[in-house]
Amino acid sequence: MAAENVSLAFKAYILLVLTVNACGYILLIRYTRNQSGPMYFSTTTVTLTECSKLCISLIILTREHNSVMGMLKDVYQNVLCNPSDSFKMCVPSLIYALQNNLAFVALSNLDAATYQVTYQMKIIATALFMVLLLGRSLSRIQWGSIFILAAGVALVQVDSASGKSESHYNYPVGLAAISVSCLCSGFAGVYFEKVLKGSETSLWIRNVQMYLFGIASGIFAVISKDGRNVYENGFLYGYNGYVYLVIAMASIGGLYTSIVVKYTDNIIKGFSTAVSIIMAALGSFVIFHSHFGIYFYLGTVLVVGAIYIYSLPKPQPKVALPQATKETV
Repeated sequence: MAAENVSLAFKAYILLVLTVNACGYILLIRYTRNQSGPMYFSTTTVTLTECSKLCISLIILTREHNSVMGMLKDVYQNVLCNPSDSFKMCVPSLIYALQNNLAFVALSNLDAATYQVTYQMKIIATALFMVLLLGRSLSRIQWGSIFILAAGVALVQVDSASGKSESHYNYPVGLAAISVSCLCSGFAGVYFEKVLKGSETSLWIRNVQMYLFGIASGIFAVISKDGRNVYENGFLYGYNGYVYLVIAMASIGGLYTSIVVKYTDNIIKGFSTAVSIIMAALGSFVIFHSHFGIYFYLGTVLVVGAIYIYSLPKPQPKVALPQATKETV
């Protein structure tokens, strides 16, 4: 979807919110998963996040229709009365639910900076699924940036595997969780784009469909994984202001991702990601007193450079000019 014409100030605002939210969300999860006191259940936060996103989508639909009745009619006709179309969003909803839960597992076993750099493997997964599912083609520069990105992530893993000695880290578990999360992110994002562009259904109706399934899958995860503990301690066990802030930031991130797709372009998203990586590294150093080796810094430079290169517009094919014919006398 091409970016719409908006002011530079609006783009700067979107960039600022997206960057601060992405970095703050990761650092906040990392902090809440290592604070003293009773530990909250990650499955309940994922479920409440889906509920929050659904509420935001319904509010936006209400504003689009200028009435609650218009919103309810739209949801009734396109969600409840069209189950075959709604079930198209079941797949990405389940995958996103798995991805969100895996993020808590990964950030419980990796520092925030390593997580943020490694999570950029989602670009590789997205590119591969775009080729396989959407039939897109990538330029040589983009393929080259993917290999650079892979090399940068590999260097960060060398530093992480050899340098993290804290007892609360379980590096293999964290790496496995984030690897599966990247695959989930890539597939779900491409599948969502394919469904969205393959029909006339609006973005926010698609979001309502997806978040309804997300709530259902979240409740199933709560019951199957933490059902006994939730029954004994309560749904909001271990919650504090920071946990509610995690839910709010996750909801804001989902909303602004949709805005970025509509109003900005890949360069803005790439720059935001690069800045958030640097901010995550600084935040890990200041808040968690993390220390990194030379491989981490080299890998981070490669990843940031690869994201910038990948975000550049594809070169337009040269149009062959008709050759002038010589006149015969």
